[in-house]
Amino acid sequence: MGLNYSVNTNASALIALQALNETSRDLQVTQNRINTGRKVETSKDNGAIWAIAKNQSSTANALDAVTDSLDRGKSTVDVALAAAATITDTLDQMRQKALAASETSLDTASRTNLNTEYKVLRDTINQVVSTAEFNGYNLIKSGAAAFKALSTDDATKSMTISAFSLNINAAGTGTITIKTTSVIATASAAATELATIKSSITAVNTAIAQMGAQARRLDNQNVFIKKLKDALEAGVGNLVDADLARESARLTALQTKQQLGTQALSIANQSTAILASLFR
Repeated sequence: MGLNYSVNTNASALIALQALNETSRDLQVTQNRINTGRKVETSKDNGAIWAIAKNQSSTANALDAVTDSLDRGKSTVDVALAAAATITDTLDQMRQKALAASETSLDTASRTNLNTEYKVLRDTINQVVSTAEFNGYNLIKSGAAAFKALSTDDATKSMTISAFSLNINAAGTGTITIKTTSVIATASAAATELATIKSSITAVNTAIAQMGAQARRLDNQNVFIKKLKDALEAGVGNLVDADLARESARLTALQTKQQLGTQALSIANQSTAILASLFR
């Protein structure tokens, strides 16, 4: 069967043009992937994968708020713990003063000095409590509410940090049972205060231990949330990120294919010149 030459229809050129257009489209896709670093940039690329990636990315972004909440909780507890440790040290010093003042043979001047120092230390406790605040929250002041930090991207789930009242009040009814009017002006008063201080030290240390355990829970949850976010982001990357090494190799192949397609189209277009030579 012979070749059918026509000036109206150049089938070879049309076929070559179709192949060249297809190569150009593939080349555009590859170039977009290299430029963006993603194989799925919009829903047009792959609607199902794009939707999954967007949902997972939204969850990962929401975890930033959880991390912020846990960080605030940790900072709040850290401030409370630092203040509580200072209060414990103050109580230790008060204990020393009370023990010294409980000596019946102590002279008046020494007892007066001890009582003065004792009252200064006593008043220091409430001053420390009043400054143990972070971002408007104080976990050790009288009447303080528990701190609730987000634990997941579900707003109904949280981690609670208990509050402890370490203030000294007039009735001596807090965690610290020393009163705001407590003194060690006499040996008997000092002995009474000594027993009160001992029980207060035990109570404060118990509160510190509980807050420390709760702070550890915050730390552990924070570490988990950060790992979870990293895992989600890695999962999104697996779904939408392009393999740039592969795309680079594909780009080279398509560019070569484009050059060959252009040459093929040029050869196909030369068939009309053959027809013209028949009429010379």
